[in-house]
Amino acid sequence: MNDSDSEAIALPEPTDEERNEINLLIECLPLRIQAAAARIRGMAGLIEVILDIGRVPKARYHEGTEVALDIHEVTEQELDQTVAQLSEFGEDNRAGIERTLHRISAIRNRRGSIVGLTCRVGRSVSGSSSAIRDLVESGHSILLLGPPGVGKTTMLRDVARTLADDLEKRVVVVDTSNEIGGDGDIPHSGIGRARRMQVGRPELQHRVMIEAVENHTPEAIVIDEIGTGLEAEAARTIAERGVQLVGTAHGNTLNNLMQNPTLSDLIGGIESVTLGDDEARRRGTQKSTLERRNPPTFDCLVEIQSFDRVAVHEDVARTVDALLRGFEAEAELRKLKDGSIETVHRMPLQPDNHMHNSNPNGDQVSSHQLAPAPSGLAKRILPFGVSRSRLEAAIASTRSGATIVDSVESADCVITLRPYYRRRSGPLRGAQKRGIPIYVLRNNTGAQMERQLLAMKGTDTEDDPMTAAMREVEEAVISVAHGGAENVELAPQSAYLRRLQHELVQRHGLKSTSRGSEPFRRVTVVQRQSPIPADPWAPNR
Repeated sequence: MNDSDSEAIALPEPTDEERNEINLLIECLPLRIQAAAARIRGMAGLIEVILDIGRVPKARYHEGTEVALDIHEVTEQELDQTVAQLSEFGEDNRAGIERTLHRISAIRNRRGSIVGLTCRVGRSVSGSSSAIRDLVESGHSILLLGPPGVGKTTMLRDVARTLADDLEKRVVVVDTSNEIGGDGDIPHSGIGRARRMQVGRPELQHRVMIEAVENHTPEAIVIDEIGTGLEAEAARTIAERGVQLVGTAHGNTLNNLMQNPTLSDLIGGIESVTLGDDEARRRGTQKSTLERRNPPTFDCLVEIQSFDRVAVHEDVARTVDALLRGFEAEAELRKLKDGSIETVHRMPLQPDNHMHNSNPNGDQVSSHQLAPAPSGLAKRILPFGVSRSRLEAAIASTRSGATIVDSVESADCVITLRPYYRRRSGPLRGAQKRGIPIYVLRNNTGAQMERQLLAMKGTDTEDDPMTAAMREVEEAVISVAHGGAENVELAPQSAYLRRLQHELVQRHGLKSTSRGSEPFRRVTVVQRQSPIPADPWAPNR
């Protein structure tokens, strides 16, 4: 990643301070090229100046315009004069100008002589991270993705400044090739009071990442371009130590990352697992399926689509799990105007074709882009052989946002029972031909329907919702009965799961109560002697 990111930014006429900084780059160029750059377009929106021996000099501007600066070709002597005014080129063929964000990249011939230069203007854009400020303030680790030139490094630089200056955290920037903090030993003011650790060679970046967390007690670490397995492993080490990590990685979207065997560990890693018969039927997949291997290194992921438009995945684990199982998931699309969020709406995601799971019959399960419901992902369900009234009650209980339809043509999935699925009769045959998922229930009960709806909604994490809810109860019981806790409040659950939680607490000889309003009503486990403010078996538990 580099400061070509700024090409996506519609830049106004530079301020006096910015003009002075750009002048430091322009003054390194041959005199005739300096004069031509000032005469033709000025400095507003200038991205880079390109000098190649034997070719005319060119300038590129933020809207993609490329302009010839002179009719005369660049000479070897002019190139040498420019190189002489720069810092020393490193092993990555990059140099800079001290205390600026400008970057000069060299092209060499087979003998190692420089035959071309790309002189790139670096800018610090305050407020460029405003679209994700809530994520930055939350303390979550954040991964930024996006194509070259879309503004990843620019946003990352402003995140470092926000963390260090506005949130007053101890921030260390691990700066490979001085992309974030600029050239020289004193970092650019664009990163605020954040400290900067330079990386001598790109292949040593992972070592400096670990050194930063071990030696300098940071509360946050900012890193550009995680691109190798060693760097991904170092990122996980940092996150496991409780340090907030904000970084960028190769890839444009979450799906790109899921298919990258080296970097997929950043979102938990993906592996093939074999399910039991019952679990495979419950999920509507084959026994061999793809699963997330570990908790993700980054809690949140941001796809930068342009300088004023980002797609935010606030819960990477949940999104990855949903996509791997062939369910719909959503991202939050944020659009900016004048440095602040103008609009926010939900954007449905589709599982990647290569990541789709298969149903028990071996057919590929397809997904549909659906308009999101206010309380979850919309699903048009055709019930076949199951109780319609129980399904309606289960939809209301789980707040899944699903609707019941009467034909295969208008359905996104079918819910049925084992005897009907074995015969593949009626609408089931039509669903298979159309590639519509078929979910098979063990029995015709509301509990089974609720579990299936929760799974379709994508609320599974490492366990199905029931297992996770019961495990949480067991941990709370241990804390209250043996750990000295007076009470432990559990996560919000559906009415059905709350009832199971109350029953489990009672079996352990403790008491519990439900508090709060839907959809945030939750169980609290309390000691026997503690007062119970509400009847745990009251309606709307």
